[in-house]
Amino acid sequence: MDACDVLIVGGGPAGSSCAWKLRDSGLDVLILDKQKFPRDKVCGGWITPQVFEELALAPDEYARGRTLQPITGFRTSRIGDPEVVTEYGHTVSYGIRRFEFDEYLLRRSGVRIKEGVAFSGMERDGQGWRVNGDIRARLVVGAGGHFCPVARALGARMNAEEIVAAQEAEFPMDASQQAACGIRPEAPELYFCPDMRGYGWCFRKGNILNVGFGRLDKRNLKSQVADFLQFLDRSGKVGFEIPSRILGHAYLIYSKSARQLVEDGVLLVGDSAGLAYSQSGEGIRPAIESGLLAAKVIREAKGDFSRERLSHYRTLLLERFGSTRGDWVTAAGRKLSPALLSAVARRLLRMPWFAGGIVVHRWFLHANEPALIV
Repeated sequence: MDACDVLIVGGGPAGSSCAWKLRDSGLDVLILDKQKFPRDKVCGGWITPQVFEELALAPDEYARGRTLQPITGFRTSRIGDPEVVTEYGHTVSYGIRRFEFDEYLLRRSGVRIKEGVAFSGMERDGQGWRVNGDIRARLVVGAGGHFCPVARALGARMNAEEIVAAQEAEFPMDASQQAACGIRPEAPELYFCPDMRGYGWCFRKGNILNVGFGRLDKRNLKSQVADFLQFLDRSGKVGFEIPSRILGHAYLIYSKSARQLVEDGVLLVGDSAGLAYSQSGEGIRPAIESGLLAAKVIREAKGDFSRERLSHYRTLLLERFGSTRGDWVTAAGRKLSPALLSAVARRLLRMPWFAGGIVVHRWFLHANEPALIV
């Protein structure tokens, strides 16, 4: 029988960031993950300078032997419409590969790790939990992504949630494919659906290309992905057949999440809590920040992991991520009919102040939000 104070189920950015912040707390922390790292992870994969600051990590240090693509601009449009170019003239984000990034954060956490061991269940054991029948923990942190079994144990009704369904591929390009690729590494491209319920993207990280498409409405997703890939071919963006298998994944955005986040001896972070940004679906920074905030609450609990002592976590998330209603643009968009929303979005996305100042700067980069230092 193993024992720990805090068991973190999931070794991704949320779980490893929480563990890293607890490394010198005096608590015995154990990370449990069903995969052995490095493991493949489907993700567009970009992180802002604020993330490096939050993790007290220098980009040059991370870049040694790993992919770190500086991003200095974006190209945005509705699919098939004229593109708007937003140029910053300096690095505003970085492209990463998740199998590298996640392993780096996991090894850096400085806590005990059990890899290749799946979570099979948890039951009450005195004032704590018995997990998998052979691990005793006073506190269990669910960090296992959208389908986290700890979230399910807290009552998450995953089949009833309105999720974002996405499909994407990431692969190295050979010389001929690089020549046939019209995507600039320093400027990812975003292509919005006419109804604004999803978007596609192309992101080049050196000789690595990531292509994906995601929507809130998952009906006919396969055919819409096929149409998007044809658009990339016709427009000269990706002038070759995607050689890699298209992989699917799902996540819950902040404005659609109603999951219970805290219970006696239980707390959810990252995608298990449904914290991906509502407008972009980007989840790495919210995952990391939720892990850091969870660690703060765990430290302050001083060993009392009751629901009452942990409930401050919900308050901190609300202070950080705001109302689930989102900003004024999102709130106004909810009041428009689908046809009117499409017409308004088409006009707005052609305007540089909106494409650059709202879509890129606020929705995707969250550049207006300073780093979270806890």
